[in-house]
Order: sequence, then structure tokens, then C-alpha cells
Amino acid sequence: MRKLSLLMIGAAMGAGAATVASQPQLLTGTSAIAASAETYRQLSLFGDVFEKVRTDYVEAPEDAALIESAINGMLTSLDPHSSYLDPKSFRDMQVQTRGEFGGLGIEVTMEDGFVKVVTPIDETPAAQAGVLANDLITHIDGEEVQGLTLNQAVDRMRGPVNSAVELRIRRGEGAEPITVSITRDIIRIRPVRWRVEDDVGYVRITQFNEQTYPNLERALGELTDEIGEERLRGFVLDLRNNPGGLLDQAIDVSDAFLDRGEIVSTRGRNASETQRYTARSGDLTNGKPVVVLVNGGSASASEIVAGALQDHERATVLGTRSFGKGSVQTIIPLGGSGALRLTTARYYTPEGTSIQARGIEPNIVVLQNVPEELQGRDTVEGEAGLRGHLSNGEEERTASSAYVPPDPADDTQIAAALALLRGERVDSASRGAPQSETVPN
Repeated sequence: MRKLSLLMIGAAMGAGAATVASQPQLLTGTSAIAASAETYRQLSLFGDVFEKVRTDYVEAPEDAALIESAINGMLTSLDPHSSYLDPKSFRDMQVQTRGEFGGLGIEVTMEDGFVKVVTPIDETPAAQAGVLANDLITHIDGEEVQGLTLNQAVDRMRGPVNSAVELRIRRGEGAEPITVSITRDIIRIRPVRWRVEDDVGYVRITQFNEQTYPNLERALGELTDEIGEERLRGFVLDLRNNPGGLLDQAIDVSDAFLDRGEIVSTRGRNASETQRYTARSGDLTNGKPVVVLVNGGSASASEIVAGALQDHERATVLGTRSFGKGSVQTIIPLGGSGALRLTTARYYTPEGTSIQARGIEPNIVVLQNVPEELQGRDTVEGEAGLRGHLSNGEEERTASSAYVPPDPADDTQIAAALALLRGERVDSASRGAPQSETVPN
């Protein structure tokens, strides 16, 4: 099992112990007995309903399916990111974090009964077929998605390599549904891509899996060697439409650009569960300037990196506000019965800021020139737009643009980042506090 899973499971177990230990102080005497009795009464009610369904439903149901649905219902009522993984889904998840799996190449969530595309993964069948962030998948091979769980919908989109699946997509209110046929393939995630932009190194991280940091280390080394230490102006770190991934990889990526200081802290239900992660000595870029690109599709681990580098004024964050997923999910194996994906903590930037349902505000806001046919459909609602999301306790923000032009020559955000690094553009917000106004393209 990965280091991350062991670490977070340990934290979850500690939380359970702390909760049990504190119960005598919170509930004593008759109040504790009454609370316990009410819990057992509710469990007894569940048992009664379960037995009635088993014996009286019009067709004989499968007991395991009933229990799995009940577990899923309990977890999905907590927040959009807690769920039960059956043994197959758990195995699939483990394969995906290693960076190679079969499928279409889309990150998805559930919204209003439909499958919502968070982002298509670069160079995958879904991306090549024109699937966009924010698309709502209403039918899979002619079957309605409503009524299915997210895991059931994902299972229907998976299948043998070279087989086709037909998706019906709703793209914007009032728009006519579109149908796309996609041929399944082996999805090999290249989490890091890089290229030379004359005197600037461009690095794009598409997700945080087990290969992310080793590939980033290689990218920074090769770009420095190719451009030359003296000529190198700095780096563009592109985290746009990156849905996140492993916490330990986000920490390592942040550490690559930092020489000291806190990277992120995670705070659970009790103060004793707080964990702080700090940078080790050694900046792989030797202090070269960095511009981080984010947008409405940058979530979770991406926001950890952007927040850490922004708070330490190590990088200028440029683009549009990020997704706002500021919670940590622990994967807890359940023997041979799958696993529990449970939200166990919120994470905080080095300055103690929670981005849950708010996102990272860029230092410099730069909008893309969105094609006319996509205008109004280029935004992602963000975490605050998900039903049942954890509250921030402060003002929440939704809707941020997630459009990235397919041709880098049309990408105004990359152009602004390059100009900033080359000194062709000077901005008072560079490596400083966020500003709110939109910079003209």
C-alpha cells in the first residue's frame, strides 16, 4: 500500500480513538444512555426495513446489492467525495494512481443525477473526441444515467480496449444534446509534459499520481540543461484543468520549488489530528522565477501546490480562480470487501487559509479569448456548486473559466506568463497579494 494511504489511515484510526476517549466528557449518565439507545433504535429500524425489502419486494433482491446501496447512500449524504468502493472499483483506483488504466480518459463527478466531466485527460480518446470540462453525460450507450451511482456509470463507460461507447452529452442550458462515439483505449497517463519556450522552461502537470514527482525532477533538469543556467529566465508551471491526486505528490512537487517552510497542513475533526508538512532544504530550480497557471479545473492537489508557492511568494499565480476542493479523502481498505473513501480532514495553505468552496485567487487574473460557440459554457461551477459540499464558513465562490485553447499560440495565459518572466510585462501583484481586477487580453 502506498505511503499516503498508510499515513492517512493512521490519522483516521487516531481520530476514532480520540473520539471514543472524549465521549465520557461529552455525554455522561442518562444522556449517554439515551443517545446510545436512540442509535440502536435507528439501527433496528434499518434492520426491519432491510428484512421487509428482502421478503416482500415484488422480485427477490440481491442482499449484497441492497447493503452496498445502503452504504453508498450513507456516505454520499455526507459530501460529494465520500463513497464506497467495491472490490473492483478499489482495484481500478489502485491501478489508476499508478498511471495506466483502460477507459476513455475523463475525470468525472456526479451532479443532479448526471455524470459531470471535471476535465478530459490530455491525449486520451475523450479529449480527442471533443469532450469538454463541464459536459453533462445524460446517456451511456442509450441508457439513462439518472438512477445510476457514479461507480455504476463509470463501469458502463469502461470496457474492452478498441470497443466503442456512445455518450449523449448536454452542453449548456437549452442547447441541443450532442452524441459522441468514443473508442476505448489503454490510458497511459503522462503526468508531466515539458517543452522549451526559447529562454523559459514550460512544465505541465496533468495529474498527481505516483510518477509525478520523478517526472517533474527529470523535466526541470532537462530544461535547465537545454536552455542553459545563465540564459534560463524561469519556469511556467501549468496546473490548469489538473483534477488533483495523491497528497504526497503535491507535497513533493511543492518542495521542488521551496527551500524551507510549511507546505500544507491537514486538520481533522479533533485538534490532535492536525498534521503539518514542511519543505526540505534544496530548491531544484536554484531560485529561478516561477509562474503557476491555474483555472476553474485546477482542483485539490493542484491547489495545494499553487497555495504553497503563492503564500511563500515563491511564484506568481496567474489565470482564473481554481476549483475550491479543500478536503482530504482517506482510502480505508475493508479487508476483501473493497474500501471506504472518507473525507477525514480539510487542508490549509501555509498562511492557514482554507480554500474549501472558495479556491485559489490568482495574483494576476487573465481570461482566455473563448470562441463564440463556447461562450457561457467555458465555466466550471467549482466545489461550491456541488450539492452537499462541506461549508467553508465564509463567503463561497462558484463559476470560474476552465477553457484552454487547443493551440498554444492562442493561449493568452501562457503568453502573459512568458511576458512576465521575460520582464516584458510588469505587474504590482507579481509574487504578491492577489488582485481582483481582470487584466485585458
